[in-house]
Amino acid sequence: MREILVYRTSNDLAAASGCAIVLDAGLRFQMGMPRESAQPAESGRPSPAKYRTDMSVPTLRLHSGDGMPAIGLGLWKVERENAARTVEDAIRCGYRHFDCACDYANEAEVGAGLKDVLRSGVCRREDLWVTSKLWNTYHAAEHVRPALERSLNDLQLDYLDLYLIHFPLALKYVPFDERYPPGWFYEPQSPRPKIEPAHVPVSETWRAMEELVRAGKVHNIGVSNFNVSLLRDLLSYAEIPPAVLQAELHPFLTQEKLLRFCQENGIVVTAFSPLGAASYFQLGMAGEGESALEQPAVRESALQHGKSPAQIVVRWGVQRGTAVIPKTTRRDRLRENLAIFDFELSAEEMTAINALNRNRRFNDPGEFCEKAFNTFLPIYE
Repeated sequence: MREILVYRTSNDLAAASGCAIVLDAGLRFQMGMPRESAQPAESGRPSPAKYRTDMSVPTLRLHSGDGMPAIGLGLWKVERENAARTVEDAIRCGYRHFDCACDYANEAEVGAGLKDVLRSGVCRREDLWVTSKLWNTYHAAEHVRPALERSLNDLQLDYLDLYLIHFPLALKYVPFDERYPPGWFYEPQSPRPKIEPAHVPVSETWRAMEELVRAGKVHNIGVSNFNVSLLRDLLSYAEIPPAVLQAELHPFLTQEKLLRFCQENGIVVTAFSPLGAASYFQLGMAGEGESALEQPAVRESALQHGKSPAQIVVRWGVQRGTAVIPKTTRRDRLRENLAIFDFELSAEEMTAINALNRNRRFNDPGEFCEKAFNTFLPIYE
Protein backbone atom coordinates (compact mmCIF):
# COMPACT_ATOMS: atom_id res chain seq x y z
CA MET A 1 0.00 0.00 0.00
CA ARG A 2 1.52 3.31 -1.10
CA GLU A 3 1.14 6.44 1.02
CA ILE A 4 0.76 9.89 -0.43
CA LEU A 5 1.19 13.02 1.66
CA VAL A 6 -1.24 15.92 1.64
CA TYR A 7 0.08 19.34 2.67
CA ARG A 8 -2.28 22.03 3.87
CA THR A 9 -0.30 25.24 3.47
CA SER A 10 3.01 26.57 2.33
CA ASN A 11 3.99 26.89 6.01
CA ASP A 12 3.42 23.16 6.40
CA LEU A 13 5.50 22.59 3.31
CA ALA A 14 8.34 24.78 4.54
CA ALA A 15 8.42 22.77 7.76
CA ALA A 16 8.67 19.47 5.92
CA SER A 17 12.13 18.16 5.25
CA GLY A 18 10.94 15.48 2.86
CA CYS A 19 8.14 13.17 1.83
CA ALA A 20 8.69 10.84 4.77
CA ILE A 21 7.07 13.33 7.13
CA VAL A 22 3.32 13.34 7.77
CA LEU A 23 2.44 16.73 9.20
CA ASP A 24 -1.15 16.06 10.22
CA ALA A 25 -2.52 12.59 10.84
CA GLY A 26 -5.93 13.84 9.76
CA LEU A 27 -4.52 14.75 6.36
CA ARG A 28 -2.82 11.48 5.57
CA PHE A 29 -4.31 9.09 3.05
CA GLN A 30 -3.43 5.81 1.49
CA MET A 31 -4.11 4.42 -1.94
CA GLY A 32 -6.39 1.47 -1.57
CA MET A 33 -7.71 2.36 1.90
CA PRO A 34 -11.21 0.92 2.25
CA ARG A 35 -13.90 3.32 3.43
CA GLU A 36 -14.50 1.32 6.60
CA SER A 37 -10.91 1.81 7.78
CA ALA A 38 -10.93 5.59 7.51
CA GLN A 39 -10.83 7.11 10.98
CA PRO A 40 -11.66 10.68 12.05
CA ALA A 41 -8.84 13.11 12.64
CA GLU A 42 -7.48 13.35 16.16
CA SER A 43 -9.56 16.48 16.72
CA GLY A 44 -12.72 14.37 16.45
CA ARG A 45 -13.82 16.10 13.22
CA PRO A 46 -14.36 13.93 10.16
CA SER A 47 -11.24 14.24 8.05
CA PRO A 48 -11.91 15.38 4.48
CA ALA A 49 -8.74 13.75 3.18
CA LYS A 50 -9.19 10.04 3.88
CA TYR A 51 -9.15 8.13 0.67
CA ARG A 52 -10.05 4.81 -0.84
CA THR A 53 -9.56 3.87 -4.45
CA ASP A 54 -11.98 2.79 -7.13
CA MET A 55 -9.96 1.74 -10.15
CA SER A 56 -6.97 4.13 -9.93
CA VAL A 57 -8.65 7.25 -8.48
CA PRO A 58 -8.72 7.83 -4.70
CA THR A 59 -11.80 9.35 -3.11
CA LEU A 60 -12.27 12.07 -0.48
CA ARG A 61 -14.50 11.07 2.40
CA LEU A 62 -17.36 13.45 3.15
CA HIS A 63 -18.98 13.77 6.58
CA SER A 64 -21.86 11.63 5.26
CA GLY A 65 -19.38 8.78 4.74
CA ASP A 66 -19.67 9.01 0.96
CA GLY A 67 -16.47 9.01 -1.09
CA MET A 68 -16.07 11.61 -3.85
CA PRO A 69 -13.45 10.77 -6.51
CA ALA A 70 -10.48 13.12 -6.27
CA ILE A 71 -10.46 13.72 -10.03
CA GLY A 72 -13.56 14.50 -12.03
CA LEU A 73 -14.50 15.89 -15.40
CA GLY A 74 -15.61 19.51 -15.42
CA LEU A 75 -18.36 20.08 -17.97
CA TRP A 76 -18.34 23.89 -18.06
CA LYS A 77 -17.88 25.12 -21.64
CA VAL A 78 -18.33 21.62 -23.14
CA GLU A 79 -20.44 22.20 -26.23
CA ARG A 80 -23.77 20.38 -26.39
CA GLU A 81 -22.81 18.47 -29.50
CA ASN A 82 -19.72 17.09 -27.73
CA ALA A 83 -21.15 16.47 -24.26
CA ALA A 84 -22.61 12.95 -24.62
CA ARG A 85 -19.56 11.62 -26.45
CA THR A 86 -17.18 13.23 -23.94
CA VAL A 87 -19.00 11.66 -20.99
CA GLU A 88 -18.90 8.24 -22.64
CA ASP A 89 -15.21 8.60 -23.46
CA ALA A 90 -14.45 9.73 -19.92
CA ILE A 91 -16.21 6.78 -18.30
CA ARG A 92 -14.39 4.35 -20.56
CA CYS A 93 -11.10 6.04 -19.56
CA GLY A 94 -11.91 5.50 -15.87
CA TYR A 95 -13.66 8.72 -14.79
CA ARG A 96 -16.51 8.33 -12.34
CA HIS A 97 -16.93 11.94 -11.17
CA PHE A 98 -18.84 14.45 -13.33
CA ASP A 99 -19.31 18.11 -12.46
CA CYS A 100 -22.46 19.54 -14.03
CA ALA A 101 -24.65 22.62 -13.63
CA CYS A 102 -27.91 24.01 -14.93
CA ASP A 103 -26.02 27.06 -16.17
CA TYR A 104 -23.69 24.95 -18.34
CA ALA A 105 -26.64 24.40 -20.71
CA ASN A 106 -25.61 20.81 -21.52
CA GLU A 107 -27.21 18.66 -18.80
CA ALA A 108 -29.63 16.99 -21.23
CA GLU A 109 -26.73 15.93 -23.44
CA VAL A 110 -24.67 14.82 -20.44
CA GLY A 111 -27.69 12.79 -19.34
CA ALA A 112 -27.89 11.11 -22.73
CA GLY A 113 -24.25 10.09 -22.45
CA LEU A 114 -24.73 8.77 -18.92
CA LYS A 115 -27.79 6.78 -19.98
CA ASP A 116 -25.99 5.16 -22.89
CA VAL A 117 -23.02 4.11 -20.76
CA LEU A 118 -25.15 2.80 -17.92
CA ARG A 119 -27.28 0.85 -20.37
CA SER A 120 -24.14 -0.67 -21.89
CA GLY A 121 -23.08 -2.08 -18.51
CA VAL A 122 -19.68 -0.37 -18.42
CA CYS A 123 -20.49 0.83 -14.91
CA ARG A 124 -23.40 1.12 -12.50
CA ARG A 125 -25.14 4.26 -11.27
CA GLU A 126 -23.74 3.68 -7.76
CA ASP A 127 -20.22 3.75 -9.23
CA LEU A 128 -20.72 7.33 -10.44
CA TRP A 129 -20.49 10.65 -8.64
CA VAL A 130 -22.66 13.31 -10.28
CA THR A 131 -22.68 16.89 -9.04
CA SER A 132 -25.01 19.65 -10.21
CA LYS A 133 -25.64 23.20 -9.06
CA LEU A 134 -28.59 25.39 -8.15
CA TRP A 135 -28.64 28.47 -10.36
CA ASN A 136 -28.94 31.99 -8.99
CA THR A 137 -32.53 32.54 -10.16
CA TYR A 138 -33.83 29.62 -8.07
CA HIS A 139 -32.69 30.61 -4.57
CA ALA A 140 -36.18 31.22 -3.13
CA ALA A 141 -37.32 28.17 -1.15
CA GLU A 142 -40.24 27.38 -3.45
CA HIS A 143 -37.95 27.18 -6.49
CA VAL A 144 -35.18 24.97 -5.10
CA ARG A 145 -36.83 21.56 -5.50
CA PRO A 146 -38.26 22.28 -8.98
CA ALA A 147 -34.78 23.39 -10.09
CA LEU A 148 -33.27 20.17 -8.79
CA GLU A 149 -35.97 18.06 -10.44
CA ARG A 150 -35.33 19.78 -13.78
CA SER A 151 -31.64 18.89 -13.52
CA LEU A 152 -32.49 15.30 -12.54
CA ASN A 153 -34.86 15.02 -15.49
CA ASP A 154 -32.23 16.36 -17.91
CA LEU A 155 -29.52 14.11 -16.46
CA GLN A 156 -31.93 11.12 -16.48
CA LEU A 157 -31.08 10.33 -12.86
CA ASP A 158 -33.12 9.57 -9.75
CA TYR A 159 -30.76 11.37 -7.38
CA LEU A 160 -27.62 13.50 -7.25
CA ASP A 161 -24.54 12.65 -5.24
CA LEU A 162 -23.94 16.35 -4.60
CA TYR A 163 -25.96 19.53 -5.15
CA LEU A 164 -24.28 22.92 -4.71
CA ILE A 165 -25.48 26.50 -4.46
CA HIS A 166 -23.64 27.80 -7.53
CA PHE A 167 -23.03 31.39 -6.33
CA PRO A 168 -23.88 33.34 -3.18
CA LEU A 169 -25.95 35.56 -5.47
CA ALA A 170 -29.76 35.46 -5.64
CA LEU A 171 -31.28 36.77 -8.89
CA LYS A 172 -34.86 37.50 -9.88
CA TYR A 173 -36.78 34.34 -10.78
CA VAL A 174 -37.21 33.35 -14.43
CA PRO A 175 -39.82 30.60 -15.07
CA PHE A 176 -38.70 27.45 -16.91
CA ASP A 177 -41.17 28.01 -19.73
CA GLU A 178 -39.84 31.51 -20.28
CA ARG A 179 -36.17 30.57 -20.56
CA TYR A 180 -34.01 27.64 -19.47
CA PRO A 181 -31.30 27.83 -18.48
CA PRO A 182 -32.02 31.44 -17.57
CA GLY A 183 -28.47 32.78 -17.61
CA TRP A 184 -27.48 36.06 -15.97
CA PHE A 185 -29.70 38.65 -17.70
CA TYR A 186 -33.26 39.08 -16.43
CA GLU A 187 -34.55 40.48 -19.75
CA PRO A 188 -31.90 39.73 -22.39
CA GLN A 189 -33.98 41.33 -25.15
CA SER A 190 -34.20 44.76 -23.53
CA PRO A 191 -32.21 47.64 -25.09
CA ARG A 192 -29.70 47.54 -22.25
CA PRO A 193 -30.14 44.24 -20.39
CA LYS A 194 -28.98 43.94 -16.80
CA ILE A 195 -28.82 41.46 -13.97
CA GLU A 196 -31.68 41.83 -11.49
CA PRO A 197 -30.70 40.78 -7.95
CA ALA A 198 -33.29 39.31 -5.58
CA HIS A 199 -33.36 39.61 -1.80
CA VAL A 200 -33.19 35.98 -0.71
CA PRO A 201 -31.02 35.09 2.30
CA VAL A 202 -28.66 32.14 2.01
CA SER A 203 -30.38 30.66 5.08
CA GLU A 204 -33.67 30.32 3.17
CA THR A 205 -31.97 28.58 0.28
CA TRP A 206 -30.01 26.29 2.60
CA ARG A 207 -33.12 25.15 4.47
CA ALA A 208 -34.62 24.13 1.13
CA MET A 209 -31.40 22.34 0.19
CA GLU A 210 -31.55 20.37 3.46
CA GLU A 211 -35.07 19.24 2.57
CA LEU A 212 -33.70 17.72 -0.65
CA VAL A 213 -31.40 15.50 1.43
CA ARG A 214 -34.26 14.47 3.70
CA ALA A 215 -36.35 13.61 0.64
CA GLY A 216 -33.59 11.36 -0.72
CA LYS A 217 -33.23 13.42 -3.89
CA VAL A 218 -29.69 14.49 -3.03
CA HIS A 219 -27.09 12.63 -0.96
CA ASN A 220 -24.88 15.61 -0.11
CA ILE A 221 -25.21 19.38 -0.31
CA GLY A 222 -22.65 22.15 -0.47
CA VAL A 223 -21.75 25.53 -1.87
CA SER A 224 -19.61 27.10 -4.55
CA ASN A 225 -17.80 30.45 -4.69
CA PHE A 226 -18.31 31.09 -0.94
CA ASN A 227 -15.65 32.80 1.16
CA VAL A 228 -14.70 32.05 4.77
CA SER A 229 -17.16 34.57 6.26
CA LEU A 230 -20.08 33.08 4.36
CA LEU A 231 -19.03 29.56 5.31
CA ARG A 232 -18.68 30.49 8.98
CA ASP A 233 -22.15 32.01 8.98
CA LEU A 234 -23.64 28.99 7.18
CA LEU A 235 -22.07 26.60 9.69
CA SER A 236 -23.69 28.56 12.55
CA TYR A 237 -27.23 27.58 11.53
CA ALA A 238 -26.96 24.61 9.17
CA GLU A 239 -28.68 21.46 10.43
CA ILE A 240 -26.92 19.57 7.65
CA PRO A 241 -23.49 21.20 7.29
CA PRO A 242 -22.04 21.79 3.83
CA ALA A 243 -20.16 18.71 2.67
CA VAL A 244 -18.22 20.41 -0.12
CA LEU A 245 -17.01 23.85 -1.14
CA GLN A 246 -16.19 24.28 -4.81
CA ALA A 247 -13.85 27.20 -5.43
CA GLU A 248 -11.36 28.50 -7.95
CA LEU A 249 -7.98 27.06 -6.97
CA HIS A 250 -4.78 26.84 -9.02
CA PRO A 251 -1.11 27.79 -8.62
CA PHE A 252 -1.88 31.49 -9.19
CA LEU A 253 -4.74 31.40 -6.64
CA THR A 254 -3.81 28.99 -3.84
CA GLN A 255 -6.34 30.34 -1.27
CA GLU A 256 -4.50 28.73 1.63
CA LYS A 257 -6.60 30.30 4.40
CA LEU A 258 -9.83 29.19 2.74
CA LEU A 259 -8.46 25.68 2.24
CA ARG A 260 -7.26 25.43 5.82
CA PHE A 261 -10.59 26.68 7.19
CA CYS A 262 -12.44 24.02 5.22
CA GLN A 263 -10.07 21.26 6.28
CA GLU A 264 -10.41 22.25 9.92
CA ASN A 265 -14.22 22.22 9.65
CA GLY A 266 -14.68 18.95 7.79
CA ILE A 267 -15.58 20.53 4.43
CA VAL A 268 -14.08 18.86 1.37
CA VAL A 269 -12.81 21.30 -1.27
CA THR A 270 -13.16 20.87 -5.02
CA ALA A 271 -10.91 23.03 -7.19
CA PHE A 272 -12.54 24.34 -10.34
CA SER A 273 -10.32 25.71 -13.10
CA PRO A 274 -7.43 23.75 -11.55
CA LEU A 275 -5.16 24.54 -14.51
CA GLY A 276 -5.77 28.25 -14.08
CA ALA A 277 -5.77 30.49 -17.14
CA ALA A 278 -6.29 27.63 -19.61
CA SER A 279 -10.08 27.91 -19.19
CA TYR A 280 -10.15 31.66 -19.70
CA PHE A 281 -7.96 32.59 -22.66
CA GLN A 282 -10.73 32.11 -25.23
CA LEU A 283 -13.10 34.20 -23.06
CA GLY A 284 -10.66 37.11 -22.94
CA MET A 285 -10.47 36.75 -19.16
CA ALA A 286 -6.77 35.81 -19.04
CA GLY A 287 -3.80 37.42 -20.70
CA GLU A 288 -0.43 36.50 -22.08
CA GLY A 289 1.97 35.26 -19.43
CA GLU A 290 -0.79 34.08 -17.09
CA SER A 291 -0.45 30.35 -17.72
CA ALA A 292 0.84 28.45 -14.70
CA LEU A 293 1.77 25.64 -17.07
CA GLU A 294 4.57 27.80 -18.48
CA GLN A 295 6.16 28.57 -15.11
CA PRO A 296 9.69 27.19 -14.52
CA ALA A 297 8.69 25.48 -11.25
CA VAL A 298 6.00 23.51 -13.08
CA ARG A 299 8.05 22.75 -16.16
CA GLU A 300 11.05 21.60 -14.12
CA SER A 301 8.89 19.17 -12.17
CA ALA A 302 7.37 17.92 -15.42
CA LEU A 303 10.84 17.21 -16.77
CA GLN A 304 11.91 15.55 -13.51
CA HIS A 305 8.93 13.17 -13.43
CA GLY A 306 8.48 12.62 -17.16
CA LYS A 307 5.00 14.17 -17.03
CA SER A 308 3.25 17.05 -18.76
CA PRO A 309 2.96 20.44 -17.01
CA ALA A 310 -0.81 19.87 -16.76
CA GLN A 311 -0.23 16.59 -14.94
CA ILE A 312 2.07 18.33 -12.47
CA VAL A 313 -0.58 20.95 -11.68
CA VAL A 314 -3.35 18.36 -11.36
CA ARG A 315 -1.12 16.30 -9.08
CA TRP A 316 -0.35 19.41 -6.99
CA GLY A 317 -4.08 20.01 -6.53
CA VAL A 318 -4.81 16.44 -5.45
CA GLN A 319 -1.73 16.25 -3.23
CA ARG A 320 -2.81 19.31 -1.25
CA GLY A 321 -6.05 17.50 -0.38
CA THR A 322 -8.55 18.86 -2.91
CA ALA A 323 -10.59 17.25 -5.62
CA VAL A 324 -9.89 18.67 -9.09
CA ILE A 325 -12.21 18.84 -12.09
CA PRO A 326 -10.21 19.77 -15.21
CA LYS A 327 -12.21 20.16 -18.41
CA THR A 328 -11.30 18.60 -21.74
CA THR A 329 -13.10 16.94 -24.65
CA ARG A 330 -9.99 15.23 -26.03
CA ARG A 331 -9.53 11.53 -25.35
CA ASP A 332 -5.75 11.85 -24.97
CA ARG A 333 -6.13 14.66 -22.42
CA LEU A 334 -8.79 12.70 -20.53
CA ARG A 335 -6.30 9.86 -20.08
CA GLU A 336 -3.45 12.25 -19.29
CA ASN A 337 -5.32 14.11 -16.55
CA LEU A 338 -6.14 10.81 -14.85
CA ALA A 339 -2.59 9.44 -14.99
CA ILE A 340 -1.17 11.24 -11.95
CA PHE A 341 -1.11 8.54 -9.29
CA ASP A 342 2.17 6.87 -10.23
CA PHE A 343 4.36 9.68 -8.85
CA GLU A 344 4.52 12.17 -5.97
CA LEU A 345 5.73 15.73 -5.77
CA SER A 346 8.36 16.36 -3.13
CA ALA A 347 7.91 18.90 -0.35
CA GLU A 348 10.28 21.20 -2.20
CA GLU A 349 8.27 20.91 -5.42
CA MET A 350 5.02 21.62 -3.57
CA THR A 351 6.60 24.68 -1.96
CA ALA A 352 7.83 25.96 -5.32
CA ILE A 353 4.41 25.62 -6.93
CA ASN A 354 2.66 27.20 -3.94
CA ALA A 355 5.05 30.15 -4.28
CA LEU A 356 3.54 30.91 -7.71
CA ASN A 357 0.49 32.36 -5.97
CA ARG A 358 -0.50 35.81 -7.29
CA ASN A 359 -4.02 35.92 -5.79
CA ARG A 360 -5.12 35.99 -9.43
CA ARG A 361 -8.82 35.21 -9.69
CA PHE A 362 -10.00 34.61 -13.25
CA ASN A 363 -13.64 33.85 -12.44
CA ASP A 364 -14.76 36.95 -10.54
CA PRO A 365 -18.38 38.20 -10.83
CA GLY A 366 -17.17 41.59 -9.62
CA GLU A 367 -15.27 41.81 -12.91
CA PHE A 368 -17.15 39.80 -15.55
CA CYS A 369 -20.70 40.80 -14.52
CA GLU A 370 -19.97 44.46 -15.16
CA LYS A 371 -18.10 43.83 -18.41
CA ALA A 372 -20.44 41.23 -19.89
CA PHE A 373 -23.77 41.89 -18.16
CA ASN A 374 -23.79 45.65 -17.43
CA THR A 375 -24.10 45.11 -13.68
CA PHE A 376 -21.59 45.53 -10.87
CA LEU A 377 -22.12 42.40 -8.76
CA PRO A 378 -19.11 41.62 -6.55
CA ILE A 379 -18.88 38.74 -4.10
CA TYR A 380 -15.18 39.17 -3.23
CA GLU A 381 -13.59 42.30 -1.80
